[in-house]
Amino acid sequence: MDLTSQRREYETEGIDVGDLDPDPIVQVDRWLDDAYASGTAEPTAAVFATADIHGRPSARTVLLKGLGSDGFVIFTNYDSRKGREVIANPWAALTLTWVELSRQVRVEGIVEMVDAADSDAYFASRPRGAQLGAWASAQSHPIADRAQLEAQLDEVHERYAGLEVPRPPHWGGLRLVPHEIEVWQGRLDRLHDRLVYVPADGEPELDPTTRARIERWEIIRRSP
Repeated sequence: MDLTSQRREYETEGIDVGDLDPDPIVQVDRWLDDAYASGTAEPTAAVFATADIHGRPSARTVLLKGLGSDGFVIFTNYDSRKGREVIANPWAALTLTWVELSRQVRVEGIVEMVDAADSDAYFASRPRGAQLGAWASAQSHPIADRAQLEAQLDEVHERYAGLEVPRPPHWGGLRLVPHEIEVWQGRLDRLHDRLVYVPADGEPELDPTTRARIERWEIIRRSP
């Protein structure tokens, strides 16, 4: 396939500062509603990017499971690559893309662990098969073959037969506390609208253990 010839025009009306809610979380929530209404197959699918202590990046698609004033929440195995990387380097990024709407949201910030009670509550809401899979799979770690994974799942089935499945201690939520949120709308001739929520009082001074909440935002326009 000749990838250089693959393109589509974006013919939306675009956005301006006056179109946006002053609260970026409210704005993202509105766009999520639009994505659901558009019939997008996975409106909450997001690329979550992390980096290790040496700055070597990795990225993967996850499902956004929480959005609020305190940030963007996903759930995972803490011993997975992303789990280990956010412990070593808490800076991360998340991108939501809705092709049908020619829209994208990019978030940059610092990751913190979701408290145990909230992780327990979400885990309890998952289908039983997903609960058992969280125990059976050592996410990101090598296995000999598929048979090994299935044998581990069989063992977990037996262990919890007739019992409620508790949340594994190595499994829970990660919250990306935003320090910058960019909303992007595709427009004709690649002159897209790129509007960015940044801290109104300037970026706070941070150390690796600080997850500072931004209380006030301003919106700036950046060139596409």
